Amino acid sequence: MSQTMPSTADLLGNRRRILVTGGAGFIGGAVVRRLLRDSDATVFNLDKMGYASDLTSIQEVLAEQGEADGVRHRLQCVDLKDAEAVDAAVREANPDLVMHLAAESHVDRSISGPGEFISSNITGTYNLLQAVRSHVERLSEARAAAFRLHHISTDEVFGSLGAEGRFSETTPYDPRSPYSASKAASDHLVQAWHHTFGLPVVLTNCSNNYGPWQFPEKLIPVVTLKAAAGEPIPLYGDGLNVRDWLYVEDHVDALLLAACRGQSGRSYCVGGHGEKTNKEVVTTICNQLDQHHPNNAPHAHLITRVIDRPGHDRRYAIDPTRITEELGWQPRHNVEQGLAATVAWYLQHQDWCSKVRDQANYDGGRLGLNRPQ
Repeated sequence: MSQTMPSTADLLGNRRRILVTGGAGFIGGAVVRRLLRDSDATVFNLDKMGYASDLTSIQEVLAEQGEADGVRHRLQCVDLKDAEAVDAAVREANPDLVMHLAAESHVDRSISGPGEFISSNITGTYNLLQAVRSHVERLSEARAAAFRLHHISTDEVFGSLGAEGRFSETTPYDPRSPYSASKAASDHLVQAWHHTFGLPVVLTNCSNNYGPWQFPEKLIPVVTLKAAAGEPIPLYGDGLNVRDWLYVEDHVDALLLAACRGQSGRSYCVGGHGEKTNKEVVTTICNQLDQHHPNNAPHAHLITRVIDRPGHDRRYAIDPTRITEELGWQPRHNVEQGLAATVAWYLQHQDWCSKVRDQANYDGGRLGLNRPQ
């Protein structure tokens, strides 16, 4: 960053009780780890412990700090679809800040089973909003003035770009998949609860995240693990779909800034200045594997074209000017640095990848086909 990122403790100020939904997931887990490492806040981790949930990374942080689980990190095993359980969890947490990351997020899974995305991402967000609304009404004037609900969303709600242009906070919504449609609906609910009920909220829409501890069903871990195993590497369609890659720790920087210093009712787009085609990402990973496993080089010969994803958006790219100018955020990693670190991490943590895939009963196969090949 061109300017030093404020410390987590400084950003939080007097906020001592933080509720993170989806804190056993990929991005949520990164937020929880940052809060535990860099502040003295108590973190209430509301997570249904679904197929992609795992606490290993959080347990490692607690072990590093010599802290017992259940002291500053308190798991609330709750499904957001259960309104009564959500209300009870919010009452227990009594939070000064809510960071809402819980969501079904894999586009391919939304094609195979859209119903879970509707109930989790839309109904679940509604239940949380209602519980938080009641919570804010119980707060003292001073705590209510500092309170925020931060809703974390995706750039996919904006649809698909052509060769030019980037998404911004004023881009019209145009979701194309069951996943992005469910997230668009949840964004609208959050804004409606702000305008109608006065709920203090901040929204962020981010580009594709990557980094350590991501459940191995997304592109970068899938390619890394298949290349390391000498298995065919699936490349959807012509491989020229573009994504704006954002390293997860840079995203955490943005999330904490937006949650603590963002203007109530305002949205912020977060992108990593990392536009790459899927083919470029896959080729880069193969080149890195050539260095780690030269006997199996070149790994690029494993790249295999497969039928494209139904409704596959062509290009995403984000203009992060607002969050940069208003809050001082910039990514600290370029995509080349982030990819190198991520590939190395997955190669060193293949046992963890096998464990979480086995727990989820996921064999690494293709998901999301709604028509025969």
